[in-house]
Amino acid sequence: MRRLGALMLCMAALLGGCGDGVDARRIERAAPGEWLSNGRTYGEQRYSPLAQITPANVGRLGLAWEAALESYDFGIEATPLVADGRLYVTSTWSRVFAFDAETGKRLWAFDPEVPREWLRQGCCKAVNRGVALWKDKVYVGAFDGRLIALDARTGRQVWSADTTGRKPQYTITGAPRVVKGKVIIGNGGGDFGTRGYISAYDADTGKLAWRFYIVPKDPRTPQEHPELDAAVKTWDPNRDWSVGGGGNAWDSMSYDPDLDLLYVGTGNGGPYDPRRRNPGGGDSLYLSSILALRPDTGRLAWHYQTTPGDQWDFTATANMVLAEVEIGGRPRKVLMQAPKNGFFYVLDRATGELLSAEKYVRTTWAARVDLKTGRPVRAAAADYTKGRALLFPSPYGGHNWQPMAFSPKTGLVYIPAQDLGWVWDPTSPTWFYRGADGSTLAPAEAAQGPRGRLIAWNPRTGRPAWTIDLPEPMNGGVLATAGGLVVQGTADGDIHLREATTGRLLRRIQVGTGVVAAPISYRIRGVQYLAVAAGWNGVRPAPDTPGAPAPFANDGRLIVLKLDGGKVPVAARRPPPGPLMTGAGPQPPDLVARGRGLYLANCARCHGFAGERGPFPDLRRMRPETLEAFDGIVLGGAYRAGGMASFADLLKPEDTRAIKAYLVDRAARDAGAAGLATRP
Repeated sequence: MRRLGALMLCMAALLGGCGDGVDARRIERAAPGEWLSNGRTYGEQRYSPLAQITPANVGRLGLAWEAALESYDFGIEATPLVADGRLYVTSTWSRVFAFDAETGKRLWAFDPEVPREWLRQGCCKAVNRGVALWKDKVYVGAFDGRLIALDARTGRQVWSADTTGRKPQYTITGAPRVVKGKVIIGNGGGDFGTRGYISAYDADTGKLAWRFYIVPKDPRTPQEHPELDAAVKTWDPNRDWSVGGGGNAWDSMSYDPDLDLLYVGTGNGGPYDPRRRNPGGGDSLYLSSILALRPDTGRLAWHYQTTPGDQWDFTATANMVLAEVEIGGRPRKVLMQAPKNGFFYVLDRATGELLSAEKYVRTTWAARVDLKTGRPVRAAAADYTKGRALLFPSPYGGHNWQPMAFSPKTGLVYIPAQDLGWVWDPTSPTWFYRGADGSTLAPAEAAQGPRGRLIAWNPRTGRPAWTIDLPEPMNGGVLATAGGLVVQGTADGDIHLREATTGRLLRRIQVGTGVVAAPISYRIRGVQYLAVAAGWNGVRPAPDTPGAPAPFANDGRLIVLKLDGGKVPVAARRPPPGPLMTGAGPQPPDLVARGRGLYLANCARCHGFAGERGPFPDLRRMRPETLEAFDGIVLGGAYRAGGMASFADLLKPEDTRAIKAYLVDRAARDAGAAGLATRP
């Protein structure tokens, strides 16, 4: 009976080769009922051909099932995959869950047991964007750099490969892809100045097949592959080669089986400041680039650099959509990307020829992209090393990692965008460059404030078909369907269902938990489902605001909807925060000033620039006993099991004394204590 049930599921989903597991044929043909790869197909369009749910019946949508993902306020970024009646999704700390896709019954869970102190090695919490499927295995990249193969039916580990050598400041948060029997995985760490690369492993054995380094090493030693001989000419030969340079491919990949080209988006320069990274100037290949690689060998077919000499954290790691679009009066096989830098690129995916590059959000660092040279025409103020500058977009990007979607039915690309500027300061000591006064809200934005947008972009005309403003900047990825819908979760805890041609809001489903992950759609026994992983992770531009925008708990959960389902539960509200520290008395101004710089340089990326951010403790609200134990925590590693590693390699007792003075002073000022009116 179990075998008969499995066969019926295969037939219902219109699958081929069900008994053989997921292979290239199944991913390429993309049966409508399944979601077998991160963007559903190799082309990463995030378009579902299912049409049971339509604008006419979205009012009937309700809960099919939901499941806890145990993320503990860190947020969920994963795209679920569905194959053979099973749904696979990841949570924080690279944990993997398998559910019955029809009933929501948990089938198994896997925890790679990432050491919690590894949290310090990453920029943006121990999140994960999903798994890959191939034959009878599930593949996940672990936060500490391992690539792990699991048995798809049991969740048992089959093999594990250390992709980063346990080197500090390397992490994996992106979803692997499997192409021609090779598991492709990149890494993060460019913000810390690591040297980025992308690797391919044999899907059966875990043996390394090839590795492509994105930036060169010291030219006094031979480069690992010939493409780096060309790249090294774009770097200062006298630079400090102990600084890796960045370029890490931490997210996006696509694949064209006909051209046999694997497309990889590469990351930002690290450190951002070119005076430290590449003082002699130059394009710094292959930072912020789209690479077309041969998946058998890892050799480069072509590249296109979106941001030469990147110094603004303008990664090209946003998802890349492959489609056939009419450009210049004739159909072209194109690659489309809306990277952080504010320009929407359309490239010929066979040759890398630039076909179009237009601003999709407010963009001031460059006036335009020259179609003849393919290079941006920089604005005079773009080089902040010569003076403080307000630039758009910010390092958070006009579009960040949250996936956009393309509908072949409407011909539109749906971009989860944001309008947000940044004050860059050449003297700032912070991890992210900010104004010397610590401001994150630029004066030019004060009237309207930072905001999110959902943009329906027409790649044929290089213009938006429609634009919707959203109150919070960083919202969820997007799904487009053949039923004429655009589905997106929002930072303030809703799921929006819009009409695809006009953007008209058809239905708002409140879930409470903020959403940044992208929805998917699948079908079981003739029933279409919409699934989205809720749990907000991101950044907010305004100081003194908690990490998750909505006043609801941010515990991750998978929410699955269907027509005529039940009531969708709303998350519980957050408990009120504890009191601010106010009783320690005035602190020496010089010590407070020094402590502020140390705090911004060492603590702010987790605990927030104003002291309050998401799952990490608000240090302005420490209890007296915690303040007393501060050195034991920060220097002694007393809380390492919870993710707070020791900083004894960077800080000394005199430094922690200054940081404490700053936090006590900041808490008193924020609470309206004496001296507030006279202090700057």
